[in-house]
Amino acid sequence: MVAFSIGGVFLGASVGQLVLEPELYAIVFGLVGALTGLIVTPWLTVRPIRAIRARLLNLSARKLVVGTGGLMAGLLVSALVTFPLVQLPSPLRDYLPALTAVLFGYLGIVVFSMRTDDIFEAAAALFSGSGVVSDGGVGKTKRTLQPILMDTSVIIDGRIADIARTGFIFGELLIPRFVLNELQYVADSADGLRRQRGRRGLEVLSELQKIPGVPVRITDMDAKGTREVDAKLVVLARELDCPILTNDYNLNRVAELQGVTVLNINDLANAVKVVFLPGETLDVEIIQAGKEPGQGVGYLEDGTMVVVEDGEPFIGLKTHVMVTKVLQTSAGRMIFARVTAKERET
Repeated sequence: MVAFSIGGVFLGASVGQLVLEPELYAIVFGLVGALTGLIVTPWLTVRPIRAIRARLLNLSARKLVVGTGGLMAGLLVSALVTFPLVQLPSPLRDYLPALTAVLFGYLGIVVFSMRTDDIFEAAAALFSGSGVVSDGGVGKTKRTLQPILMDTSVIIDGRIADIARTGFIFGELLIPRFVLNELQYVADSADGLRRQRGRRGLEVLSELQKIPGVPVRITDMDAKGTREVDAKLVVLARELDCPILTNDYNLNRVAELQGVTVLNINDLANAVKVVFLPGETLDVEIIQAGKEPGQGVGYLEDGTMVVVEDGEPFIGLKTHVMVTKVLQTSAGRMIFARVTAKERET
């Protein structure tokens, strides 16, 4: 405001000399300059700083380190290029060095950011003293752990802890602060069932942190401009170029439509279930009636629902049935069957 006010005074004095009233014009232009400075100052100071701060908060530490290294490398290259440029005649030698520094600094950041994983792999191999690790005599390149974003539903589900114990998780489990806040909100719910599910999710997180070989990290990275947790997860996954671990069907569909890789626990569970083909037989205990008249419903040991045609008379009995159709989706697997002729006779 002071700078604009002083500039207005000098401008007003210069204009006022043309009409022989420099004092009046200096005062008026000074006040207008002060008002302009008061309005414009936040756009030149506070708002840019806030935007830069928000951008830095959303950046992962890997990209921040690599980007800084790229900037330093670009400035070093520009310094080498500056020597011949300063020999050029004026005004080229006055402006080209600065433009070269900006250009090479930008190129350094972009190139290094695009090769983040390769740079970290090379650094890990350099500091470890060896670029490969042996496994049965076969050399394999070391890889850095890829972050995997976790959804609230997969934490509450609890199966991720059992999967992590088996050693099938290759990556760093990344839990954003807003997911943890939602989990805490569920744990503090007035509804007894929701409160129990939320507390189970907190217990699962505690178990995950104790499993050796499975790094778990809580991050403060956030997605500005969105309020829903699912939308924030998709935005963060696109920025970090990492998958989302979930068992939420709707989040699965939304993320796939936006090109984000999804690791669905239900898909994994279906993949390891025993496969039944139409025509095969199995034994199932029918425990309740189905939605359609005459239907019976039973469950296999892995929780797969079996809908048995004309199975209502066999409720409470272990029945030999033949598979007629298998329906499989991300929400689960369902088997349709009918009672075998031999079972009907007995």
